[in-house]
Amino acid sequence: MTLSLSVRHRFGSLELEAAFDSPDGLTAVFGASGAGKTSILRLIAGLVRPVQGRITLGDDVLVDTAQRRFVPAYRRGIGYVFQEPRLLPHLTVRQNLAYGGFFSRRQAPAIDFDRVVALLDIGALLPRHPGTLSGGEAQRVAIGRALLSRPRLLLMDEPLASIDELRKAEILPYVERLRDELRIPIVYVSHALDEIVRLATTLVVVNRGRIAAAGPAGSVLSRIDLPILAHRRDAGVVLDVEVDAHDEHWHLSRLRCRAGLLSVPRIAHPPGSALRIWVRARDVSLATEPPRDTSILNVLPAHIVQMAPGDGATVDILLDCGGQPLISRITRLSASQLGLAPGMPVFAMIKGVAFERG
Repeated sequence: MTLSLSVRHRFGSLELEAAFDSPDGLTAVFGASGAGKTSILRLIAGLVRPVQGRITLGDDVLVDTAQRRFVPAYRRGIGYVFQEPRLLPHLTVRQNLAYGGFFSRRQAPAIDFDRVVALLDIGALLPRHPGTLSGGEAQRVAIGRALLSRPRLLLMDEPLASIDELRKAEILPYVERLRDELRIPIVYVSHALDEIVRLATTLVVVNRGRIAAAGPAGSVLSRIDLPILAHRRDAGVVLDVEVDAHDEHWHLSRLRCRAGLLSVPRIAHPPGSALRIWVRARDVSLATEPPRDTSILNVLPAHIVQMAPGDGATVDILLDCGGQPLISRITRLSASQLGLAPGMPVFAMIKGVAFERG
């Protein structure tokens, strides 16, 4: 079910003009604080009536200002997970979950209570009250409550921003399960790139109330002409890989992707497992000839597609490795000494330890 949005509205000093399509899967809305991310969610949810625009969800028109159509929030069938869990403190977890059913669309297919509890691993929490829960536990309950309202679309507004890194690592797998198992389209707002890398199938980049880019996450993340992404210290690309084999003697794993085979420290996934990994631009070096006597395990033939200035001392170089984009960040001096230019064949050298699971 595709969400299509084309709206214009003023929020205080922010003039928002946004247009994009959100297909099935998880669409991440990424940008700096104040860029307009939450404002977009509020328009989708029906909490704000836009000055001008049109919003559709599948075949249903939620907003069409030209036709004076505006479906109120309670009739849209949209679940909303806020940054704070907003659980009712006097109710148990079970009662908070059941509360979501009061707002369900009765004509929608029911989502089994026990399945939601199992999916989010909150069975042991059912008799407890919100005040006894950790931040990660409370947020999982809030997600469960939203799911039990039988939403056609789930909006998540920086749901991990208020919890620590340990709890964040705990809850991310559950969001992945929502995306992959329930198949409810999700629009997920965040300014944390690690969350985007791990979760997004589609990425919308918002900058000062405008859409700077929108499309498949891997394609958008590999653009070196977007300062909001390319100028970050952790800039890089997503690689979809499959575990090929494990080398027990050297404690390494071999991963297969479009660029070829990659060696990384041993990972706890069986052969055939599909993974998403993140390769940072600063961990990709370049050579104009096949390197010899090097400790770097991963050396891939590539061609330079595009070059863009970085922070003054550096240059970002977009590479094509057999159809797989990579980004290398090196100094301008190194680029000059190597005589690098678009179209030139090179060898991309990636440290095995540079790979991070998305």
